[in-house]
Amino acid sequence: MREHSLTPVSGSAEGLAAQQFWDELRRTTQARIGLGRTGDALPTSEVLALRAAHASARDAVHSPLDISLFATQLATLGLGSPVHVPSRAADRSEYLRRPDLGRLPAEAAALSAVPRSGADIGFVLSDGLSPRALTDHGVPMLAALIEALEDRYSLAPPVIATQARVALGDHIGAALGVSTVLVLIGERPGLSVADSLGIYLTHLPRPGRSDSERNCISNIHPPDGLGYARAAQVAAGLIEGARRLGRSGVDVKDTSGNNALTSVDTEIPQAV
Repeated sequence: MREHSLTPVSGSAEGLAAQQFWDELRRTTQARIGLGRTGDALPTSEVLALRAAHASARDAVHSPLDISLFATQLATLGLGSPVHVPSRAADRSEYLRRPDLGRLPAEAAALSAVPRSGADIGFVLSDGLSPRALTDHGVPMLAALIEALEDRYSLAPPVIATQARVALGDHIGAALGVSTVLVLIGERPGLSVADSLGIYLTHLPRPGRSDSERNCISNIHPPDGLGYARAAQVAAGLIEGARRLGRSGVDVKDTSGNNALTSVDTEIPQAV
């Protein structure tokens, strides 16, 4: 984690105590706290760091995924050669302006290339709002999921989705014929993290599923965020719970740390 410093006032005890206080807090967060000041403004170094973080976030949104290279890397994991499904958004500009188009496959032919496996679990790897996150973490995260799940479930070949929102995974999961689909997707970059990956789990995927019918594992970006093994452990617990209840979403809770699953016995209304 990048360290900041406050300059003690004339080496006073108060200044040293303040510096120690902020130094301790900064070890627990990536937030920009206790940055100090130069006159009435932030120190020049902090202004430049903020601008650099903003530029990194913008680059993470707009830098395209190298589909060919990514597909080659995924193929080494042993699940088969991935297919590519683009969304209805024609380019990055339209994707950002029209979230609705990112939830739909480009055309029926795009889904016809998806092999109907009938497996227990399907994986959709989506660029989302940070293709960089998928490039940095997609392959090792999928490898951790395979290790955690392959002894218990049958796994479908992976699918790469571009200009994609989470709901595109419902169409792909239905085409795969899987019981549960996991969408690994680049999360919206912030000024602290530009390469955070999320996993969205939907049991019995089909077009029209609502967000309340999904479970999310967020903030995956080791070493500062959630690690791959821990994220895979949480996903395995959620899958087990969803299969037990026959549904995913708000009724399924992450209790992987307690080795138990609790749920609220309520019905989830179907999306209209």
